[in-house]
Amino acid sequence: MTRTLALVCGLMITVPGLAGEPAVRVRPADLQGSRPLEKQTETSVVRDYLQSWRSLQEALDQNQAAKLDRDFIGTAREKLGSTIESQGRSGIHTLYTDRSHDLQVVFYSAEGLSIQMIDNVEYEEKVMSKDTVLATRVVHGRFIVVMSPSETRWQVRVFQAGSN
Repeated sequence: MTRTLALVCGLMITVPGLAGEPAVRVRPADLQGSRPLEKQTETSVVRDYLQSWRSLQEALDQNQAAKLDRDFIGTAREKLGSTIESQGRSGIHTLYTDRSHDLQVVFYSAEGLSIQMIDNVEYEEKVMSKDTVLATRVVHGRFIVVMSPSETRWQVRVFQAGSN
């Protein structure tokens, strides 16, 4: 099924197609002295970033760091891979369900090789041991994200929790 980004109610963007998809709001870019951001580039970055969340969810649920390889590189891949290995050694896995993303692009490099976004996200986290829920919480977090283009998609290079 093809998913398209649709502009709804001004600045609200949703990814239709499957039940349970997170609400996504993309604020107007607030670029500080960098190159202009084309709409097509912004749409691609948002699409690929949301896909990276799906890859992250699968990797953490299945304790398979290799599931990150398509969407994460560099520091982000290393840190997330380490987290997955650690939770696997502990005999747990984590279920993440992202509920909403409030995104804003704040930097686009002059050469077009990196984009920085702020994501104010809400997600549910369940820590599991086999099929037993050990803990559940709803998290309102802020992530600083840097993405770089590859041959076919944008990949997350930095994925760092920030303060609200």
